Amino acid sequence: MSAADEEAALLGLAPVAPDRTVAYGPHPDQLVDLYVPRAVGGAPTAPAGPRVVLLHGGFWRAAYDRRHLSPLAAALAARGLPVALAEYRRVGAGGGAPATFEDVAAGLAAAVRALPGDGAPVLAGHSAGGHLALLAAAGPGAPVSRVLAVSPVADLARAHALGLSGGAVAELLGDGTGLAERLAAADPARRPPSAVPVTILHGTDDGDVPLELSRRYAAHRPGTELHELPGVGHYAPVTPGSPSCHTLFRHLLAPRST
Repeated sequence: MSAADEEAALLGLAPVAPDRTVAYGPHPDQLVDLYVPRAVGGAPTAPAGPRVVLLHGGFWRAAYDRRHLSPLAAALAARGLPVALAEYRRVGAGGGAPATFEDVAAGLAAAVRALPGDGAPVLAGHSAGGHLALLAAAGPGAPVSRVLAVSPVADLARAHALGLSGGAVAELLGDGTGLAERLAAADPARRPPSAVPVTILHGTDDGDVPLELSRRYAAHRPGTELHELPGVGHYAPVTPGSPSCHTLFRHLLAPRST
């Protein structure tokens, strides 16, 4: 499947309404959508796996919101996982550093309070959401059991050097004086090692976020599990029904092998 076909397959899915939405602040993007576990036939059921907090991508820009990952959230809930799909302020609508980072922390805390079940959740993120998940888990006392980052912008300095998506990193952090310092602070590949286990899934044919970024992150962070997905692009791993999305399900349902 081509990159264009992968993107069309994901973005062509109809959004799935959540069971409930909770606000964690006054801004209209400070929301968390909750999807409860459901048995065959659709009836709510007890959790059959870990709680999951899901962060969407879109290069941190307001043009992309959480709705494109709602089919994934619903598919995970159908497999017995309580899921929180978190929104956050993004570049062009009140976001950018530090507001975006603050919202991820606040949204994660709200999700932990609202999700059914026990235990620290898995923090999962796709693309720029993968960057945000890795960054949030690098902070002291992050209330997560592990991170599953899918096609993440895992090495922010390299993404900036490559000019990914027309300079999206500079848009996020604000270009000009002090950018180097802000970049270092927001780059999960250069944060002190965390006790939170990290697993990364990344397609070898990803044309939006090169696999090189995840390889560089793993090289900086011993203990990272990097699983390269042969022939897979950027969108298939978060598109329900695709083989690589089944790989994502498997990693969410099972603990890390190390």
